[in-house]
Amino acid sequence: MSGYFYLTLAGQDYIRKDAGETMKFVFGLLVGFALGVAAGLILAPQSGEATRAQLNEQGIMLRDRSSGFTNEIRARATNAMSQGREMYSRTRGELTETYTNAKAGKE
Repeated sequence: MSGYFYLTLAGQDYIRKDAGETMKFVFGLLVGFALGVAAGLILAPQSGEATRAQLNEQGIMLRDRSSGFTNEIRARATNAMSQGREMYSRTRGELTETYTNAKAGKE
């Protein structure tokens, strides 16, 4: 098996690819990344300044939308907690009354 080496760790045998194969892969990855960046710069529809301004606007819009969503979730959570507290109080009162009646021998 050319291009492979054997490694034994803690009694386990492992077959590993040659480091040259890994380096070829990493090199290909870096070349592909560089070509993608170059193509993006050449084919960019607008300047970097305009892109940053557009991203800033979209970020502000997203923040505003998420703020409204957060307020809605907070209101729903508050409402659910108050309903839960009411149900707890009502149930606690009913159980206390039932326990008191049972202790006194009433039904």
